[in-house]
Amino acid sequence: MDDKTESAPPIRVIIVDDHKSIVWGLERLIESAEPRMMVAGTAESRAEMLDLVVKAKPDVILLDLDLNGDNAAEALPDLLNLTNGKVLILTGGRDSAILQTAILKGARGIISKNESAEVLLHAIERVHAGEIWLNRTLMTSIIEDMSALSSKKGHTDPEAQKITSLTQREREIIRAIVRSRGNKSQEIAESLHISEHTLRNHLTLIYEKLGLRNRIDLFAYSIEHGLADEED
Repeated sequence: MDDKTESAPPIRVIIVDDHKSIVWGLERLIESAEPRMMVAGTAESRAEMLDLVVKAKPDVILLDLDLNGDNAAEALPDLLNLTNGKVLILTGGRDSAILQTAILKGARGIISKNESAEVLLHAIERVHAGEIWLNRTLMTSIIEDMSALSSKKGHTDPEAQKITSLTQREREIIRAIVRSRGNKSQEIAESLHISEHTLRNHLTLIYEKLGLRNRIDLFAYSIEHGLADEED
């Protein structure tokens, strides 16, 4: 391990879950990964979470969507207005509609509670690094539901004018982003035979045309509006 890695500040993680036993287990898991990461606090409800993020200044919020029957996905806009931390959804369910809502509202990743400790810690690190983390099985379910919704909308899609402004090359880049399954920008650029800098420039223009903020928005938008299903 080099000096740069050793001197890097720990990833500050807060845990939001209404099951004390799960919170206890997650605390022990994250503590086992010190000094790479640390527990910055825990919360059991939406109100506690919104209060905690202001005080704890987390890098990653590990969030269970079901908080005593309260759908925490609905709190994501308020949460993200209060913090620059990345939200990683920890779920025991497979309701793709709820997971889809969480993605559209700004979550940076979704991971099943059934994943191993090693995978969970890796997901926290990758989300903190700015990458997207989606379990392949959950992603498939989300894609199928969003594609079905797109087909039902047909030609009534109000976003059609924005989409028609995209160049063929921009559409190719969008398909590469969706099919990359959260790969790093460098890997996506290489698959397109362009530099990472050129990829960033293309993405900036795409975001402006479609009114989006980042890759997770682009992923959700392209699935919803059928851009991922176009032929190369």
